[in-house]
Amino acid sequence: MKKMSAFIYGVISYAVFFISFLYAIGFTGNLIVPKGIDSGSEASLAESLTVNMVLLGLFAIQHTIMARPAFKKWWTKIIPKEIERSTFVLLASLLLLLLYWQWRPMTGVIWSVESTAGTFILMTVFWVGWLIVLSSTFMINHFDLFGLRQVMLPLMNKEYAHVGFKTTMLYKFVRHPIMLGFMIAFWATPHMTVGHLLFAGVTTIYILMGLQFEEHDLKHAIPEYEEYSHEVPMLVPGTKFHHDHKGHHVTH
Repeated sequence: MKKMSAFIYGVISYAVFFISFLYAIGFTGNLIVPKGIDSGSEASLAESLTVNMVLLGLFAIQHTIMARPAFKKWWTKIIPKEIERSTFVLLASLLLLLLYWQWRPMTGVIWSVESTAGTFILMTVFWVGWLIVLSSTFMINHFDLFGLRQVMLPLMNKEYAHVGFKTTMLYKFVRHPIMLGFMIAFWATPHMTVGHLLFAGVTTIYILMGLQFEEHDLKHAIPEYEEYSHEVPMLVPGTKFHHDHKGHHVTH
């Protein structure tokens, strides 16, 4: 019964994630969804900035704290290990849904591309970004990343084992293609408003800061990761760093 309950919980958590993921595409692209990043009643600048920063901050805090190994070690003394990932995914997804719901539009225009060709190019890049995000999850293990594997294995009477370290496909060119995809999708828009710029800018800063924590954890958890980090750039394909004899970073 506990195994089945955990599995149902994991499936529900994944469903909430999938809804929040699809809505994110519509939200950032102002496509189809009831409330996009630039739609809704506009409040004062002070209110909009405060509310939006709190919403982004809540997501960043939850994501940063719950992803840390020390927190996971403590957290799994309270909840079953098999639902730890699903719980992380569920809370992150609910915070995203809260953000979409309560986001205050800031519609001042930063840039607006009017030409058909320019709009087509930017929207193509936008979709490429989201495609990179989704496809990159399958290049490692999509179902492990979002907690389904953890709740499914007990039903099959199998012990959970961590997915082996993989550097397939896009991971041969950048260490974090998922984050690269998000950044591309957030910035590629033919109509950049103040609100969209705030969203893209803050999430980009958070990604760059969050990756420092993740890199630290990965180097401690995976013996091969240190060498991998020297051979493959973090986010920008084709950039590689090594240390010269004086200890300075040199870019190739």
